[in-house]
Amino acid sequence: MSLNTVWFVLVTVLFIGFFFLEGFDFGVGMLLPFLGKDDNERRAIINAIGPVWDGNEVWMVTAGGALFASFPNVYATLFSGFYLALVLMLVALILRGVSFEFRGKRSGKKWHSLWDWAIFTGSLLPALLWGVTVANLMRGFAIDQDMNYFGGLLPLLNPFALLGGVVFVSLFIMHGANFLARKVSPELAQKAKQFAFSSWIIATVLTVGFLAWTFIATDILTKPGINGLIPAILAAFALLITGWLIRTGKSGWAFITGSLVIVFATLMVFAGLYPRILISTLDPSWSLTIMNAASSPYTLKVMTIVAAIFLPVVLVYQGWTYWIFRKRVEANPEKLVY
Repeated sequence: MSLNTVWFVLVTVLFIGFFFLEGFDFGVGMLLPFLGKDDNERRAIINAIGPVWDGNEVWMVTAGGALFASFPNVYATLFSGFYLALVLMLVALILRGVSFEFRGKRSGKKWHSLWDWAIFTGSLLPALLWGVTVANLMRGFAIDQDMNYFGGLLPLLNPFALLGGVVFVSLFIMHGANFLARKVSPELAQKAKQFAFSSWIIATVLTVGFLAWTFIATDILTKPGINGLIPAILAAFALLITGWLIRTGKSGWAFITGSLVIVFATLMVFAGLYPRILISTLDPSWSLTIMNAASSPYTLKVMTIVAAIFLPVVLVYQGWTYWIFRKRVEANPEKLVY
């Protein structure tokens, strides 16, 4: 296996980790104003992700950094073409981070409600925009022979991409509800289970429609060689099992299978792209691939050594963090931090 392929796989793994971990953070944030009926319940919901949300967000930074170092031309084309969308995403993420910290600085219903809705907005926008971005990666966009995108923001907000954004939102809400069902006190967890099943129904309908459209409008599921068909089938199967597990009250297993939906869906996208990374709709030969967009062999070699040393350390540390904060969060004002 070439180092180009190794780094394509590593970038895929980093995005899987980001969507899996940050996905339930986004879902919890979007559920906050609706699931928590009083201040104690909302504080408990925030405390469920309070110790881990910033660590989960680092996966996005790491994935972006790995993309920049291994495939700099992809990074340049993607981040310049999606500049406005990425700025909106970063503003939303900053707003969410500030909201976690500012919410408890003052008492008062209006003050808390303001920051609760800021957390909601700061979770909804990135989830939606990531879905739009991934859908455009699957569909392709206008990249010329010099690896430049032109067309602005509006062509990226096409119906296929917007549906992809809504699919991401629905899956993350289900993911967040399943997480809360295992993380908060039983009374609040019961409400989370109800939200999980409702969101599962919506996510299933939207996902089936999106997969059908993907089959028609892209070659992600049908291109010769490696494609995303098998991961797509596995994602659909995991989604169906998740609904059954939620319905039967097995919230722990529902969280695991719901996580597998996100893992397989991400694999579907990257397997369907390989060996391409960015697809040109102007001319297939202008697409950016793991070969024409990669760093030098020496750079990839050095980065591989560094990743082999430090990535296991990061994984162990984050796993230890989740183990330390594994207990359920009770809606008890004396035990709540945020």
